[in-house]
Amino acid sequence: MKDLTEMPRRLLVHMVNSEVETEDKDAERKRLEAKWGQVWNTEELSEDFNVEGFMAPFVVVKRKSDGVRGSLAFQDWPRFYFGFTEDTR
Repeated sequence: MKDLTEMPRRLLVHMVNSEVETEDKDAERKRLEAKWGQVWNTEELSEDFNVEGFMAPFVVVKRKSDGVRGSLAFQDWPRFYFGFTEDTR
């Protein structure tokens, strides 16, 4: 079965990763926070969410505090997750 999302997702992965300005984790986190608000590293992600699946550059998550499902985008390096969007279905 052909994945019709593969090419658009590959383009998004490239776009997200091409915006990385530095490998300095603190500076990159500040850049993402200015653009997206709250940002999580991998450890923080596992504290706040259960990851239910992923298809780069997105992860599907369930927030531990209230059970709300949603998605986050992520970049490869330094690895940060950002842009939480609640699933409103």
